[in-house]
Amino acid sequence: MSAWWHEVWVTLQAEFADIGDASQLTRITVRLLMAAVLGGILGFEREHKGKAAGVRTHMLVAIGAALFVLVPQMSGSQADAMSRVIQGVIAGIGFLCAGTILKNQEGDEGHVKGLTTAAGMWMTAAIGVSAGLGKEATAVLSTLLALLILGVMPRIVSLFEKNGQDDGKD
Repeated sequence: MSAWWHEVWVTLQAEFADIGDASQLTRITVRLLMAAVLGGILGFEREHKGKAAGVRTHMLVAIGAALFVLVPQMSGSQADAMSRVIQGVIAGIGFLCAGTILKNQEGDEGHVKGLTTAAGMWMTAAIGVSAGLGKEATAVLSTLLALLILGVMPRIVSLFEKNGQDDGKD
């Protein structure tokens, strides 16, 4: 019976031995945490504006995207295989995003809701892929740019719309 338990123990050790050393553990931890934090920042902005896809959703999308590229990279996948993985992530996140888009029929014209949320989720996945590939600076820069777009552009559009209405009254 002792030999049997020893074999079980050795097998369990082998199953959990995908992280070989402290350097690899640090790399994996930094990449996944970076994806989680950056996704959380975008999610916080969306949740703060009362949107359905908030902090948890954005964090999960970013971590998932990072993990999808991190694991094959750790396994030594070549560039063509990584390209297919990234294509799969992009297509998969598209299905998730499609679920956030609603078209309401109001009178004769349709009103589309959720398009910015869907685009934000797509962007969050791209940021997660970037973090997962070890391109942390690119991921941070992309997050800052996305925050700028989500936070500043509505104000700029509002100013132009307000100015356009004022001009029409002359």
